[in-house]
Amino acid sequence: MPKFVEVLLDLPLDQSFTYQIPLGMEEKACVGHRVVVPFARREMTGYVIESLSEVEATYTIKEIKRVIDDTPLYNKQTIALAEWMSRFYLCSRGEALSMMIPGGRRDSSIPALESEDDLLFGRVEKLSDEQQFAIETILKREKPMYYLYGVTGSGKSEVFLRVAEDVIKEGKSVIYLVPEITLTHQLARQVTKRFSQRVAILHSALTPSQRLKEWKRIISGEVDLAIGARSAVFAPFSNLGLIILDEEHESSYKSGNTPRYHARQVAQRRCQSEGATLVMGSATPSLEAWALMEENKHVGSLQLRNRVSGGIMPIIEVVNLSYEKNLISKTLQERIKETLNKKKQTILFLNRRGFSYFFHCNSCGYELRCPHCAVALTYHKGKDQMVCHYCGYRTKPMRFCPECNSLDVNYSGFGTEMVEEEIRRLFPSARIARLDTDSAKKKGEIGKVIKAFRDGEIDILLGTQMVAKGLNFPLVELVGIVLADSGLNIPDFRAQERTFSLLVQVSGRAGRYNDQGRVIIQTYHPENPAIQYALQSDVEGFYTQELEIRKQTGFPPYSRLINLVFRGRNQQKVEQEVQKFSTHIEQLTVRGGAEVLCSSECPLEKISSNWRYHLLVSGSQASMVHHLVAKALSDYTPPRGVYLEVDLDPLQLL
Repeated sequence: MPKFVEVLLDLPLDQSFTYQIPLGMEEKACVGHRVVVPFARREMTGYVIESLSEVEATYTIKEIKRVIDDTPLYNKQTIALAEWMSRFYLCSRGEALSMMIPGGRRDSSIPALESEDDLLFGRVEKLSDEQQFAIETILKREKPMYYLYGVTGSGKSEVFLRVAEDVIKEGKSVIYLVPEITLTHQLARQVTKRFSQRVAILHSALTPSQRLKEWKRIISGEVDLAIGARSAVFAPFSNLGLIILDEEHESSYKSGNTPRYHARQVAQRRCQSEGATLVMGSATPSLEAWALMEENKHVGSLQLRNRVSGGIMPIIEVVNLSYEKNLISKTLQERIKETLNKKKQTILFLNRRGFSYFFHCNSCGYELRCPHCAVALTYHKGKDQMVCHYCGYRTKPMRFCPECNSLDVNYSGFGTEMVEEEIRRLFPSARIARLDTDSAKKKGEIGKVIKAFRDGEIDILLGTQMVAKGLNFPLVELVGIVLADSGLNIPDFRAQERTFSLLVQVSGRAGRYNDQGRVIIQTYHPENPAIQYALQSDVEGFYTQELEIRKQTGFPPYSRLINLVFRGRNQQKVEQEVQKFSTHIEQLTVRGGAEVLCSSECPLEKISSNWRYHLLVSGSQASMVHHLVAKALSDYTPPRGVYLEVDLDPLQLL
């Protein structure tokens, strides 16, 4: 009988800890179980990774307090994945494992999904030749990975589901990953219905207890398919046959907390080690995926060039806002009017919440900024408050300048609330709804608005990111992009890629079922390459020129980047630490293989009263850069009050 266990804890310490098993607990405290253990002056959840019969120690070994689980939640395979993540993402094994396992103590069920007839995911009986070819090619499994690259509305989802059905018939399991924002109640219901209820749903709206219940259903073999957002990639199937990664370009597949993993990389690892196939898809692949497709070694590229429901790609027009007086240009106003007269629908897209963007004094140039973050506050008219979108700080709007007492102040820029007010003024009889993070906070609001829009009860839908993601509305003929420039001015090498992707994705909402689709792109920079290529719907042209620029500048996918962010409340201390670590790493990079691109304040230098500095390390040989940073971190411990976050392959550098 084992008397001791090795336990991992959710701490940035890369070691395991030994505890003694109290009498009577020997049967329960084994690998795969969570336990409560004393650590320093507190109790923590530990993860048992090994049982031991004897231990040599020169200190008193503490006892486990209690065992949380009746049955194991993870196995050696899960532990091996956590160990790989710890090496790859430069975090501790405990941080990796604790993030994979649900945190609930007791399992509770998800409310039953009411069944309604829905058109979107019912089985499509007649497939196009392109779809049929894609399914047959994937099922041959001649390559470990396939990429389904197709225009919006080309029927990628049906290909994914047909392949999933075949894999399940072979007795294997499937993980279906979708971006959080598209994992609607409706999608969950449709997939559950199609796979005879043998589906687990894993997303952020579940409580830890509900997540635990779904996790246990997977382990017990009650489930063939798990659908979910980023973290569903860890679903504990023992006979995995397929991982589907829908909308692969989505930045929400990258975790914002330690370990900062990317679901695509973890999916690649799982498929490689468990003998499964990875199928990805998007109308706008990430540049990294595009480069892999071009290489054609490990990734089989499959194309869907036609829309399955007979719609053709929309006509796109660009309007130069420099010659316009209003938020909504004359061209866009006319097109909305025409669309309303035809009893069709319009989507207006703006990537900014709130009413107007920032407060500005015309006399002295003062800008109202958040006292805890280095960002301007956004005015929300509905609440009559200035709000920080980073830490939540709120204050009353200013009527005069606090610096020079001038009354000559204004709010410039604009957000969804302001556009909504303008649209209501221009089209008083139209039925208008807004869908953004603020309006979506009310429970059930998203589902309600989307259902009303699909049923034709809303004429004009305004929204942020939410309206761009994979939603399918038959009556939409016009899409207006109110300001295409909002993502272009961000100091980030991916700004062009993001803008192009968003324009193509939003444009894809128009004219899916006919040839009347129109897209109006409003911009102050009509000559910008991202806008020009989107105007021509020239995806391949954009990728070719963007890859050439990345090659010349030495940015991914032609290099590996690792961003090390130091943060703390004492600015001087954080700055000193960055300089100290920078000197340390520069000594290691003397022999080449990597370089420190910058060592400075982050573009957003303060968030939630924490000062932020970063060190960006780059090199053309991924393994060399990784090795050097790992070596530098192995003999470095940040002082008290300074926190270090390691971001491998960062998606944004703010």
